Amino acid sequence: MGKNMQTDMINGPIIRSLLRFTLPMVIGNLLQQCYNIADTLIVGRVLGADPLAAVGSAFTLMTFLTSILLGLCMGSGAFFSIRFGDNDIKELQKGIVASFILIFLLTVLINGAAFLLLNRIGGFMNVPEEIWVFMRDYLEIIFCGIFAVFIYNFFACLLRAVGNSAVPLIFLAVSALLNIGLDILFVVVIPYGVQGAATATVIAQYISAAGITVYAFIKVPYLKFDKSEFRIGEALSINSVKEIAGFSLLTCVQQSVMNLGILMVQGVVNSFGGVVMTAFAAAVKIDAFAYSPAQDFGNAFSTFTAQNFGAKKRERIREGFKAALMISVIFCLIISAAVWIFSRQLMEIFVSGEETKIISEGVRYLHIEGAFYCGIGCLFLLYGLYRGVGRPMMSVILTVISLGTRVALAYILSAIPAVGVLGIWWAVPIGWALADMAGLGYYMIYGRKILRKGGAEI
Repeated sequence: MGKNMQTDMINGPIIRSLLRFTLPMVIGNLLQQCYNIADTLIVGRVLGADPLAAVGSAFTLMTFLTSILLGLCMGSGAFFSIRFGDNDIKELQKGIVASFILIFLLTVLINGAAFLLLNRIGGFMNVPEEIWVFMRDYLEIIFCGIFAVFIYNFFACLLRAVGNSAVPLIFLAVSALLNIGLDILFVVVIPYGVQGAATATVIAQYISAAGITVYAFIKVPYLKFDKSEFRIGEALSINSVKEIAGFSLLTCVQQSVMNLGILMVQGVVNSFGGVVMTAFAAAVKIDAFAYSPAQDFGNAFSTFTAQNFGAKKRERIREGFKAALMISVIFCLIISAAVWIFSRQLMEIFVSGEETKIISEGVRYLHIEGAFYCGIGCLFLLYGLYRGVGRPMMSVILTVISLGTRVALAYILSAIPAVGVLGIWWAVPIGWALADMAGLGYYMIYGRKILRKGGAEI
């Protein structure tokens, strides 16, 4: 791979390496969110309310399915980073093969289940019949892109694992721009309805997946196997599969638990009626933009930690964690101040200024959530730390603490008349705080023991 595309995480200034590696991931994430907004505007303004609701509901479902595949690929990426840092090329190649086959089989299973259960999805999600007609047409096509989602994320995580976060951004940018162009073609120029929007997405996904695959096989030397030395049977040995599964499946569980918790909170929010539902929907979008860079920074720190863990550079990991925590806190404080000050203006981006009740409720939400973005920023770093040192179960535990507290308190506090919907809003930062305390406490007690283990002894 070209050196200008690859970031050296094991040597050199820590902060510069982290920021250089994180920036393409942040841009890619924001670009993806901008695409989602553009897609919503095209469908909503051209096709109307019911198709928009159908595509929106389908997006929630696809986010859940994608989170499963993303979790599997992220977990494998942590393993790749450790072996790359340890310079154990044979084990890295075995891991690549084993993880590809494992995630491929799970993708086939997920895709097959999605098609088989298609007729039951509408009832499970309580989708009204007039909307389900559009949603079914959309899902029949969009499910065909699940395999492309796996391919792109697998090779994106592989490239990031060896220090290249720029190339995945390039292919994501191509996919997003192509998707918007095809949306206009298949929805506006050729009136193909919601099927057109789905077709545009699937075509863009496969082009992006094909492009990053070709690039990876040409530029990544670890994908060039010596047939005289490499045997697929070795990659699929019980120990290899068990090791990869430990990383991939636990990270998958973490991602799935996060989305499941959010869905459960959505249920109690819905019980407070349309005003609260609309305020929550708008405020959550603002949240996603506000702290998504902190999430990307946590994922970048996972790669940094894993590579240095493999290279047995324990002191560099400790210094990196301190530096990363400082950067995350400073960023989150700035974003918190901005969201607090401009909360009303931010709400008015999504809601008409005449909807005073909705805006007021959204501002209350943002004044509570926005004041504590440091909590979620620290939590993302802890996820990355424990995934990077081969302790993905700890990331799952922290997710359960955070989301479990959030869901439990949301239901308990909101049932108290004097508290009401404020209980839902306060449950979030309380959950973050408890998970942060657990994660930092575990690191303070067991951190040196964890880091003492070399990458080859996971």
